[in-house]
Parts: sequence; C-alpha cells; structure tokens
Amino acid sequence: MFINSRTINNLWREMDGFRQEVDRLFGRQILSPHGGAAPALNVWEDEGAFYIEADLPDVPADKLDVTVKEGNRLAITGERKATEPANAVWHRQERFVGTFTRELTLPAPVDADKVQARFEYGVLKLTLPKSEAARPRKITVKAEPNTV
Repeated sequence: MFINSRTINNLWREMDGFRQEVDRLFGRQILSPHGGAAPALNVWEDEGAFYIEADLPDVPADKLDVTVKEGNRLAITGERKATEPANAVWHRQERFVGTFTRELTLPAPVDADKVQARFEYGVLKLTLPKSEAARPRKITVKAEPNTV
C-alpha cells in the first residue's frame, strides 16, 4: 500500500475529529493534541546549558515541583484547579485541569545543584547547566620536535 501526503492528511483529520468528538462528549478537553493533560514545552540548548519553557497559566508557583533524576531526567509536576462558575453552561473547556506530570530525558547530564527556575506570566522557565563532564572541551595538540 502506497501512503501519500493526502492519505496522511486524511488520517490526521480523522484523528482530530475523533479527539474533538471525545472532548464534546465529556464537555471538556480529554485528549490533548500534545499527548495528555500536561503543559506544552519548548526545549533548546547551547554549549553550557539546556533551557526549558513550560506554559502553565493559572497554575500557582507553590503547586509546581521540578525534579532532576539520574542526572538527565527532568520531571515537572503540578496542579491546576478547575474553574467552577456558578450557574454556568460550558461551551468549551480546552485547558487541562487537575494534576499533571511532564517528564523528559535530556541528551546529557545536568548539574542539578545549579538548576534555576523562574515563573513569569504563567511560563515556567528553567535553566539546567550541563555537568562539567558533559560540556565540550578543547583539546590542545602538542607537537613533538622533529627528529631527523
């Protein structure tokens, strides 16, 4: 069977339709487009550190926990309380509520003692310095004197 871009687009459209139907049946978003009730992440690195941003609107900072395990495994856990307006009829409820965990494995170990976490405008911003062993090193090449 040959799969072309039209077939893939149709498959994605069907999967999205299924997700929307499940959400409609339950009255809120159940099947998140990014794989469950967890925040969307941006992750990048430079020579010295990894940087992560997690979108967490309406999640209080005191309900967040950031943990580095085994040198390169990051876990972000937290909780967003449900909004329960009195006498309201929901038309859409797409933002996840309840507890969540988002875990990822970084490509290199980090120095857990130097990790920095800031929470600004609903965005958790992490700086995870790479461990000394994981940082690139320039090696000096020594030339032996020519012996003829």
